[in-house]
Amino acid sequence: MTAGSNPIALQPLLDDAVIALRAPTQVWSGREGDLGAQTIDGVYHGDVRHIRSMTATCRGSRIEWISVSPDGPSRVVFGGLLRGLDDPMPDPRLRFVRDRRVEAGRVTETWTIESGLPHPVETALALVIAPDFASLHDVKAGLAVTQTAVIAMTDATATVTHERRSFALSAPGADITAAADAVTAEWPVVVDAHGAASVSFTLDLHDHASVVHGAAGAWPPPGGRHGPTGDTRLDRWLDTALGDLDALRLTATDNPHDEFFAAGAPWFFTLFGRDSLWTARLALPVDVGIAASTLRVLARMQGTEVDIATAEEPGKILHELRSSALELPSEGVTLPPLYFGSVDATPLWVCLLADAWRAGMPEREVRDLVPALHGALQWLVEYGDSDGDGFIDYIDRTGRGLANQGWKDSGDSIQWRDGTLARGPIALCEVQGYAYEAAIAGADLLEAFGGEGEGALSPSALREWASSLRSRFRESYWVQTPEGRFPAIALDRDKRPVDTLTSNIGHLVGTGILDPDEERVVAELLLGESMSSGFGIRTMSTGSAGYWPLSYHGGSVWTHDTAIIAWSMQRAGLTDAARDVVRGLVAAAEGFAYRVPELHSGDPAWQTSVPTPYPAACRPQAWSAAAAIACAQIVRPR
Repeated sequence: MTAGSNPIALQPLLDDAVIALRAPTQVWSGREGDLGAQTIDGVYHGDVRHIRSMTATCRGSRIEWISVSPDGPSRVVFGGLLRGLDDPMPDPRLRFVRDRRVEAGRVTETWTIESGLPHPVETALALVIAPDFASLHDVKAGLAVTQTAVIAMTDATATVTHERRSFALSAPGADITAAADAVTAEWPVVVDAHGAASVSFTLDLHDHASVVHGAAGAWPPPGGRHGPTGDTRLDRWLDTALGDLDALRLTATDNPHDEFFAAGAPWFFTLFGRDSLWTARLALPVDVGIAASTLRVLARMQGTEVDIATAEEPGKILHELRSSALELPSEGVTLPPLYFGSVDATPLWVCLLADAWRAGMPEREVRDLVPALHGALQWLVEYGDSDGDGFIDYIDRTGRGLANQGWKDSGDSIQWRDGTLARGPIALCEVQGYAYEAAIAGADLLEAFGGEGEGALSPSALREWASSLRSRFRESYWVQTPEGRFPAIALDRDKRPVDTLTSNIGHLVGTGILDPDEERVVAELLLGESMSSGFGIRTMSTGSAGYWPLSYHGGSVWTHDTAIIAWSMQRAGLTDAARDVVRGLVAAAEGFAYRVPELHSGDPAWQTSVPTPYPAACRPQAWSAAAAIACAQIVRPR
């Protein structure tokens, strides 16, 4: 960097950071437990980083950290040595244990000095906290600015406030002091010979602007956990994943009784239509209840009018919910707090309702959602096709929204085989599969619950619409390239099939829009060398000009995407192919110590013994965790 130039704002890397969480609260730190050295470090609650740094010191000795031990999603124990207070013998006899626990809105740490010395040790422990109150969105963009806070002191508590956010530090037995930009708590400590001494503190965090809250109780419900799968690695992944899903549960502020899964940490502790729906769908084998509550939450926020600014349309299911606008300056994106820019959430809502009904969702609860079902189906047949070509598509009409509105929502995700970007409106292939399945399922639901619509929303008209979509899809999407014959990822604005081989086609399997021979063709391609990395299915073929193993959507492996492909193959009766896909994901899970991130590199397994991290990948991520449930269902002995 030349003298006088400004540093480049970069998104934080996450792969080496340590997280403890219970939505909507999370703590990110280094392996020593202190916060502040890395860009991501901090105590977050909702969409705000309340605390930037938090350090532990011991009078008379440096703390030399030697271990970090996660215990589920919400607890981490860090271990260190106090050799400055120890005797000169080579074996360490003074240990420092830092036990961190996170609840929704609360962080507690207990510090313990354990001694093997034959004499007492007298010292002092100190905690120094630097408030922050930076926006989570600014942290993600590498543009975080610490906000001015007001510190109020009492004998036992320091309360730090910025606008509608605050945290309170309680530290029994400590002397608490405050400076302009930090709060310090100091405890005198005496450790008896061969004894131990502990101190503790609690941070209570509040955000009165939040639109989400933590969920009560534990998940999954009794009976939700099933027996072993026969693969101890998959069992370990499943156990970790269920714990992460438990910690990712949230409720909306206006209805604390209906839970849903937050999309993931650190950036997405909120409701995302697509993510929450797919997670609930993959998790159906362990809990129908959270699928039902997710459907209700989204139905309450269903679109009622046409609003270009928010991408709202009647019957449409939202993309995401925030307490304030989301601004991504580097991408030129500004999203309103309630944003509907998702082309697939609406048909997926219908598909989940049908699946949940068949999995045992109480009929009364299904019946209550029939009006929302009508709305979603209306959107599908009347609003989903923006340009009248007979396919469900999307285009951002504001210039500030998401350019791509399927699950691959990065700006360069839809490209031709030669690397050229496709121009919209874009009609994604998998969305046509979702739409076909939703129309058929919607017709079944309407017949079963006496909510038959009229005209285009009658069961017979919906089935006719689906049949016509299926025929048009076969005529318009299939392409022939040197890699074979397969469905294009999308149609562009000129109705040309975009000829890149991608993982999207795996989502078509099992929807009914392909015939069995076509499903086998797709499965064979996805298991081929250009698409299967050995650690999962790549998002884009190695034969495409735009392929890069660390491209967000152009060559990486996404856990949920690969799991959906395996789940879809299983639904289509392609069990052997499904299990081949699962083996790759289980190998990836082992390489990530069984907490599989949002995505990882598409490097082939023969090149690296463990998957290469995508260093900015979120973890835990709800649909990545739910992938373990899908994989367990595929391989579990029946």
